[in-house]
Amino acid sequence: MAKQVVPESARRRRRPTQQGTVLSERLIVHTALRVLREHGSTGLTARRLGTALGADPSTLYRYFAGMDDLTRAIGEELMGQALDSWSATGEWRTDLRALGVAIHSSYLAHPQAAALTASRVTGRPREIAVDETILGILRTAGFPDPTAVRLYHAFIDLSLAFAALDAGALALAEEARATDEEMWTSTYARLPADSYPHIAATARLLAARMPHSAYPAVLDTLLDSAAAQLAAVRPTATTRNRPAGRKPRPAGER
Repeated sequence: MAKQVVPESARRRRRPTQQGTVLSERLIVHTALRVLREHGSTGLTARRLGTALGADPSTLYRYFAGMDDLTRAIGEELMGQALDSWSATGEWRTDLRALGVAIHSSYLAHPQAAALTASRVTGRPREIAVDETILGILRTAGFPDPTAVRLYHAFIDLSLAFAALDAGALALAEEARATDEEMWTSTYARLPADSYPHIAATARLLAARMPHSAYPAVLDTLLDSAAAQLAAVRPTATTRNRPAGRKPRPAGER
């Protein structure tokens, strides 16, 4: 059975930690992000986190039901940071694109945490707020609910999938990442045209593009498709403004 988590208002330490701070969920999550940055996605343990906080590792379990619960809280923090950095303009495509970029950027700012949390569903308030915002943008724009849900699914999975992919590259050691990027000029650009004519013809373009994320281009493709779907279901101005029950007169009729 999962441990009962005590509400934060009832579990604050009366005495500060060895480092002179009072524990809170937010402090623990932010310290966990630092531990992940220093030790990688497999390096987050209760013992290591307790040391970083200057507290007994068992104290963490007064704030989180376990390390998996902490992982969900870290995922929620990344989503929350994305939403905090975003602001609405009222134009659905602009807003959705900006929110996608904010989500992607938030995860890439913490690549080790992204690798740990991008595939998780936290069910926590800040993640729920992001989901509500995305669906609100789509439904307010006029997408029918089945289309809005399908686009939401594609949008959030696309954003998180690229976040995990691109964060994986950023989490590599600098030397390994540089070696991977140089492969486009050290190997692909030197392949013989008689055996690999298409790679040879595009080698220079590949070398310029491949070290960068494809997320913006794929996101724009998704939004292009969404815009076409919206145009197909949105009523024309003439139909929308026509009084109910009246039909347009044929041309020339008075």
